[in-house]
Amino acid sequence: MELVAGCYEQVLFGFAAQPAESWTVVPDFTHHAHSASLSAVAVNNRYVVTGSRDETIQIYDMKKKIEHGALLQHNGTITCLEFYGTAHLLSGAEDGLICIWNTKRWECLKSIKAHKGHVTSLSIHPSGKLALSVGTDKTLRTWNLVEGRSAFIKNLKQNAHIIKWSPDGERYVTVITNKVDIYRLDTASITGTITTEKRISSLRFITVSTKKKGAGKLTGLKHMKLITLAFLFSHSKDSILAIAGDDEIIRFYSCDSQKCLCEFKAHENRIKDIYSFERGGQHVIVTASSDGYIKMWNLDLNKIKDVPSLLCEVNSKARLTCLAVWLDRASETKENSDKAATSSQANEDEKSSIVRKKKVYWMDESDKTAKQKRKITPEKQKLKAPLQKKKKKLNSSA
Repeated sequence: MELVAGCYEQVLFGFAAQPAESWTVVPDFTHHAHSASLSAVAVNNRYVVTGSRDETIQIYDMKKKIEHGALLQHNGTITCLEFYGTAHLLSGAEDGLICIWNTKRWECLKSIKAHKGHVTSLSIHPSGKLALSVGTDKTLRTWNLVEGRSAFIKNLKQNAHIIKWSPDGERYVTVITNKVDIYRLDTASITGTITTEKRISSLRFITVSTKKKGAGKLTGLKHMKLITLAFLFSHSKDSILAIAGDDEIIRFYSCDSQKCLCEFKAHENRIKDIYSFERGGQHVIVTASSDGYIKMWNLDLNKIKDVPSLLCEVNSKARLTCLAVWLDRASETKENSDKAATSSQANEDEKSSIVRKKKVYWMDESDKTAKQKRKITPEKQKLKAPLQKKKKKLNSSA
């Protein structure tokens, strides 16, 4: 397990985390591949990708611990990155483009002019058939990834800077400054709103769900201009939102009642990013702050009103901006089997749906324009272990 975090000092940090009765986190590598501050990071079961203000996306092969190359498609700061499974990556940037990448050959399959302004955030539906994006043009856009086209545009009163699907795919949230609006997919209407005192920088869904056998058709989606959409339903007792912002507090809210279930001081400075994962039935929250610390917390969902216990912490001695957790093979086994089951069910659903396609659009070959613009740097360098000199440099720059 590797905690990966980017910072203003242009460095990607890797910290090896060892789960045990007493968790430990030790520095593993530092990599200075970007020429500007890091703005986004994403992981799948093999790769870590980072986006930066230098307009590039850097790729790291975590199994070989080498730099895999760079993607040069965007003109502007990379604002958001998200993997779907092991085969695809979506990227958004200040140039208003959303790019769809094949992670086997690292080719740009599609480059979409998504927003008139910047793309501020994007999120892929668990089925892989829909995506949502928000931008500085005050719109929320729904993308039909089966056909590779825009499905619906919703005008917002203000610019949203975060969009995220729930794990069951039945709802999604938008964040505008310090306000979270919760939407239901079947009605596209707001079912609740959460408001905090400070600007929200990051949020995560934490859900205990039990999956139904079989699948259902989602009808009545006139706002998406889709006739039918088949996907695997899930039902959860209650979805919990972990919210972090421009203060030192982490808050847990109920999506159903919008009530604050618990809040606690996690850092000494504002929290820049929050990540969560489940390992062996244990729910772990990871936080990164401008104070330089990365902390791991144990969350007991049966005692959600209790303050999570601190598992471990590490000081990067840098001004952190983004965070992710790359899980090792032991952790991936359950995750991959779940994704395979979901993918298999989604394929069966697609066969019976009215929209009949042999392939999902984003798996087709890229157009000529995308191929001409796409570039991967061939150099592969090993990720370096952190050195004392590097630490001193970061101390001075921080």
